[in-house]
Amino acid sequence: MAEDHHALVFGASGVTGWSIVDSILRGYPTPETFRRVTALTNRPLSPEAAQWPSSEKLKLVSGIDLLQDSQLNLQQQLRERVPDIETVTEVYFFAYAMDPNPEIETKKNEQILRQGVAAVDSLSPKLRFVLLGTGVKEYGIHLLDKFPWGHKLPLKETHPPLPEPYRSELFYYPQLEVLSHLAQGKRWKHCRVLPDIIVGFVPNNNFYSLAQWLAMFLSLYREINGEGATVVFPGTMKSWKALSQDSSQDLIARFSIYASLDPHIGVGERYNIADSEEPTTWEVKWPIVCEYFGLKGASPEGGSGPDPARYIAENNSRWAEMEEKYNLQKGHGQSNDRSLSMVPHFLMSASDFDRPLDMTKTHQAWGPSKEEADVRQCWYTAFDRYRRAKIIP
Repeated sequence: MAEDHHALVFGASGVTGWSIVDSILRGYPTPETFRRVTALTNRPLSPEAAQWPSSEKLKLVSGIDLLQDSQLNLQQQLRERVPDIETVTEVYFFAYAMDPNPEIETKKNEQILRQGVAAVDSLSPKLRFVLLGTGVKEYGIHLLDKFPWGHKLPLKETHPPLPEPYRSELFYYPQLEVLSHLAQGKRWKHCRVLPDIIVGFVPNNNFYSLAQWLAMFLSLYREINGEGATVVFPGTMKSWKALSQDSSQDLIARFSIYASLDPHIGVGERYNIADSEEPTTWEVKWPIVCEYFGLKGASPEGGSGPDPARYIAENNSRWAEMEEKYNLQKGHGQSNDRSLSMVPHFLMSASDFDRPLDMTKTHQAWGPSKEEADVRQCWYTAFDRYRRAKIIP
């Protein structure tokens, strides 16, 4: 008999929200733990496109716009469209509203969190936990040459907040204030997870999916240059050697689920999340990533290789030919409002400094259920999913 858990996932078509749903449907932590999982998305998404296992536990609700609706309208939508909304026990909040203007982005993401959590709180007296996904921007990774903790590595959850003016420009901090305020006097708890580069599959284009950019770039590169071709790393020698840890979507999801169910997790705690306690480099990863596509990854010793986003744009006609040749999904090769072409350069070239995460706190919390993944498992799982979804050949 299933335990009395009902998961509600905001942003279920995103890279981590997708895996929360997938992990629960595949029986994590046990097949009996969750009686139901409700996946909320803004954009239309079919169960077939999502590639989730078929399950009577799943309810997929698309067209929930956290920005356009007032809280009262959102509550009404959830009441009408989510079966047993009053039984929701865990909320996994991975919805995100991107805007290039930090002030506008902050307002948008503060609003979607406030309205989403407040709506569920008002509708479900059984709510026990809210898990919020943030990231290493909390440590200022996005500031590049202004990264404040290069002298204080590895990055620990005890690091102080970002100094001003950077703190006020990052929406995570207003979100945390909103969540803390909403939780006051309530029976439910909350915590957050902080990954670095998230490696995973998304059924639709995603703002920050490096795995999708590389899957398409390397598939196209092989089509044009042939099996066994050498592809130079699209970064610098400095970024080639920089230490960091990737975070596979499945590992983030499983720790998030575990934390939300663990009564010992403290209120408002933050947890670094990565595939391995030991950091690695692109020098190690790039040849392994390229090997999946039958290519040879080479160092940028003689200069950077082609930028993945630019390469796809410049060879867009060839990608269109591949869509026909291999019966692929249409439209993933075209620029759209969900594709940030600067992502490969930012993550693989501009982020050229050491930023290892201390995993002690997370691994202690996870205890004997702790999981890790190597480079091949992390990246190949994502590429396999893009292949099954017919996004790459």
